[in-house]
Order: sequence, then structure tokens, then C-alpha cells
Amino acid sequence: MGRYLMLMGRTFSRPERFRMFWKQYVKEMASLGVDSIGIVLLISFFIGAVICIQIKLNIQSAWMPHWVSGYVTREIMLLEFSSSIMCLILSGKVGSNIASEIGTMRTTQQIDALEIMGVNPASFLILPKIAGLVTMMPLLVIFSTVSGVIGAYATAYIGGIITASDLTAGMQHDFTQWFFWMGVIKSLFFAYIIASVSSFFGYTVEGGSIEVGKASTDAVVSSSMLILFSDLFLTQLLS
Repeated sequence: MGRYLMLMGRTFSRPERFRMFWKQYVKEMASLGVDSIGIVLLISFFIGAVICIQIKLNIQSAWMPHWVSGYVTREIMLLEFSSSIMCLILSGKVGSNIASEIGTMRTTQQIDALEIMGVNPASFLILPKIAGLVTMMPLLVIFSTVSGVIGAYATAYIGGIITASDLTAGMQHDFTQWFFWMGVIKSLFFAYIIASVSSFFGYTVEGGSIEVGKASTDAVVSSSMLILFSDLFLTQLLS
């Protein structure tokens, strides 16, 4: 924990050249955020469809109104899946990418070369990743929610599981705007956890390529556990 805090202290120091930082920042937004849109849309689409089908077939009964499936699908996508579960999925893709990239630079002595040249490698390498992922994660959450809703409507129009009017009534029933913002706020914390923890494990690698692989695995496991713990506290705090 002490090594992590010391590294974050070096990371959040003032960038020496803002032009170089901005260039790296835009690059990381594209690498970590834009390149993840495809998997976010695909997974969210099918999860939204599956949730709608499961609620309709297994929970809804004659005693429940027809809009229950749409209502439950919306609440699940807003409250947990699009923010928490999607960040867990992205921790595997983005976290391992960050840890392996920085870990390879450590083992090939590129970070040592930056230090010799008088560059702060922590700020130069890690800060753009944290800023880029924190910027893009709320957008990914929004894309995930929209894709899940589209998946639910796909079951209505293609599968005939529920009528579109009943689904729309459920989506609009008792909508609380704060639930949307709560997911966005949680995603900011999760994005910081993924980027900073993965960078820490990659930055502190000692050894060769085998240790880089172990660091990538440790980064994914640790960031996933921290996301689950922080999700518990953030949900209690924001509800």
C-alpha cells in the first residue's frame, strides 16, 4: 500500500510538457476507451435481451402487470450491469493491457532510460492512462445502457417475447434520473481503480517475461476485487 501511494504521488505531479501529455492523453483515450466500445456494445446487447427474456418467462405472472419485464431490465442495466459488471469485464481487457505494456517497458529497461533522461516515468506513462480511462468510462457506461435497452427491444420485435408497448411502459415507469448519474459516478471510481492498480503492478515488475504475465494476472484479480468492495460502499453511500 505504501509503494502504491508513493507511486501515485509521483504520478500526479505536474507534467513537464503539457503538449506531450495531451498527445499521450488522446492516444490512451483511443486505446483504452474507443477500442473497448465494440465489446461493450456486444455484451450489453445480449445481456439486455437475456434479462428481458428471463424476467418475462420466469418471474412475470398473471398477478403482475405486463410492464414488469421492461422495468426490471432498465433497473438492472442502470444500477449494476452497465456500471459495475461492465467495469469488471473491462478490468480484464484494459487492466491486463496496461499492466503488460508498462511491465514490458520495465523489463526492457525503457523506464530506466526515461529516468536517466530526467523524465518522470510515473507521470509520463501512468497519468495519461488514468486520465484517459476516467474520461472514457462514463461514455462506455452510457453506451452499455443504450445497447442493453436496444437488446431488450430486439426480443420484443424479433422474438415476440413481449410487446413493444409493454416494454416501453416498463422502461418509462417510475424512472429515477439519479440512478443514471449514480452509475456514472461509480464508473469514475472504477476507472481510476483499473488504471492505477494495473499501472502499479506493471511498474513494479521485477524479472522477465514470466513476471510480466504474473503481474497482468495480479492486476486483473486485484482491480476486480477492489471494484467489488468499492461497489458495496459506493452503492450504500450514493443510495
